[in-house]
Amino acid sequence: MKRAVVVGSGAGGAAVASGLADRFSVAVLEAGRDFRPFGAGLRTVDAFKRAGLLLDVREIGLMFPAMKAFKAREGMVLVKGRGTGGTTTIAAGNALRLDRDLRELGIDLNDEFAALEREVPITTAHRSRWSRTTRALFDAMEEMRLEPRVMPKMGRYEDCAMCGRCVLGCPQGVKWDSRALLARAVERGVTLRTRVTAERVVVKGGEALGLEVRAGRRREFVPADLVVLAAGGFGTPPLLARSGIPCEPRLFVDPVLCVTATWKGARQDRDLPMPFYVQKDGYILSPYFDHLSYFFNRDWRPPAGDILSLMIKLADEPAGGADGRRVSKPLTGADTARLAEAAGLCREVFGRLGVRADDLVFGTLNAGHPGGSLPLRPETAASLHDPRLPENLYVADATLFPRALGAPPILTIMALARKVARVCV
Repeated sequence: MKRAVVVGSGAGGAAVASGLADRFSVAVLEAGRDFRPFGAGLRTVDAFKRAGLLLDVREIGLMFPAMKAFKAREGMVLVKGRGTGGTTTIAAGNALRLDRDLRELGIDLNDEFAALEREVPITTAHRSRWSRTTRALFDAMEEMRLEPRVMPKMGRYEDCAMCGRCVLGCPQGVKWDSRALLARAVERGVTLRTRVTAERVVVKGGEALGLEVRAGRRREFVPADLVVLAAGGFGTPPLLARSGIPCEPRLFVDPVLCVTATWKGARQDRDLPMPFYVQKDGYILSPYFDHLSYFFNRDWRPPAGDILSLMIKLADEPAGGADGRRVSKPLTGADTARLAEAAGLCREVFGRLGVRADDLVFGTLNAGHPGGSLPLRPETAASLHDPRLPENLYVADATLFPRALGAPPILTIMALARKVARVCV
């Protein structure tokens, strides 16, 4: 049987590995360790904040190894998962189908979405568990005719303890993440190796021969008949660059900016993150307690239970890239204008709740939905393969997306990765 090596165990990697398992001997390489949820409570974080010990967002990896935070050249905080399950373990578990741009290219993912819906528990039946605070936000947005929609979630939320820790790793295993998909693939013969970092794809005569990797202090060569890169929008482009295959300077990241107010007894830190959303042109709004801002932004003062927050998630314009040294991600004038528009709408929502505009504070601008550096185009829609790549080298993550979604991409990444698995030969 031919050998396939998949780099990354997140949404794209787990989906493509499970799709290849019947036709290849598959090995999945994950740079991080086995995932473990964040163990400390927010009271501990409160104590650290009051003591002035939380100084820089990049410290998050010391507290929570599954999350890596770093900064773009321009200063934006960028976040990614590092461990089995990739970023799916530290995401909010949202399940939106966002394939309009792909459909416009002629890429039909209906079969892939249908298969995922049979494998992944998806529900909108969590509204009965919303807190008083969430209901107040939903009602205010309905009164403003913003048409809020209940967010579909991946998981079995009838067992949810409402601890608010979805993005820190669900301690009860209620929220679904790609480790479940990967576990089933392992049962079918897929091999998973953790703490193995792919350094470069070895290419000779227009063919990918395998990967040079680092496992601890040891370097080795992993041979393969097929190589699939699913290391995410911050991981795949640098790996390609180190392999002599540069991507395009058109990175998107879906920036997140939270607008907050002090609201006694809000308890949003223990609520379901992103329980509903409002779709606007180029961004969404959704209730969201941003732990990264709470940990490191001095304007987010303890206690956590008295903070009420609305997230702006922006569909940013493509600009910058990840070349293996540092990430460049500037915001364009249009991005800045859209953020200002969204912040104004948040002020109106808070105003409905009696919060004065002068009392609002902002969170830390951060982003964790990178992609777009090797975008699919009409001429590559059928093959899902860029001509700059060797014939047996594929990409199966958001690096392929034509443009920013400005909304949670996990379900769509998995559907596209399954499609990539079908065309690999």
